[in-house]
Amino acid sequence: MPHILAKLKIQVPDLPVVALHGKDVTLKCSFSHTSPFNLSDVTVFWQLTDTKRSVHGFSMGQDQLTEQAESYANRTSLFLSQLTMGNASLLLQRVAVADEGSYTCFVRVQGHDSAALLLQVAAPYTKPEVTLEPESNLRPGDEVALTCVAYGGYPKADVIWQDGSGRNLTDNITTSVVANEQGLFTMTSVLTVVLEPNSSFNCRLINPLLSEERSIFVTVTGQNIAFPPVALWVTVGLAVCLLGLLIALAAVCRRKIKESCEEARREGRRKKKKQKCIILLELESQTFSTSN
Repeated sequence: MPHILAKLKIQVPDLPVVALHGKDVTLKCSFSHTSPFNLSDVTVFWQLTDTKRSVHGFSMGQDQLTEQAESYANRTSLFLSQLTMGNASLLLQRVAVADEGSYTCFVRVQGHDSAALLLQVAAPYTKPEVTLEPESNLRPGDEVALTCVAYGGYPKADVIWQDGSGRNLTDNITTSVVANEQGLFTMTSVLTVVLEPNSSFNCRLINPLLSEERSIFVTVTGQNIAFPPVALWVTVGLAVCLLGLLIALAAVCRRKIKESCEEARREGRRKKKKQKCIILLELESQTFSTSN
């Protein structure tokens, strides 16, 4: 993006400059000149394009920072050894979300010119986490909410839900964004669905500036889903039948034991009666012998 005025021409990037949150970035600004000059001859001024707030100043051979915005203190510097070679680039350290915006580079030496560039800030999101509500005693046909959360990213990510076959899900989705004190986002997306056996879902987050994708694939298996109603009734029926069989078997065993006991008692009475008869016969025999 060349800008020509008098004997000076400034060039800055045409495309936005993307900087990672917390890292350093160089805002490039170069200028051409027709004859040699000293540092004391050049003035460089960086400012925010919209608000005109001072970011960094240099003139008379030294930095001029009395008007510098407080948020840029101790974070900016020029490449002084390269300034006489036409490099008026600005080093911005520890980039923050608040630094995002348009910056104007102004240079005056043997003429003057200015040009603006756009700084965009990006931060990668954490790997998404998915939770299920409710998370237990589930059956096919139940309505559940899957919550996908990712932290610490910037800018707002595109959230895409897919089923197990890769088909995009678009209904019953609620996505929200909350910024922390650093301006970084927590993305929360809730998908409400009706469960089917072994349901699978994919939550994808795409950072548009970094062209970076984070995703998580989850399957709601039998560990989370209880027996369906039909299987439950079959199980209960089998249990009742087994219990009835055990009760009947116990009754039969009890009757057999009772009959055995009765038989034993009757057998005992017969033995006692037989012994009594034998004794009587013996007594009669002795009496008969005595009388003879």
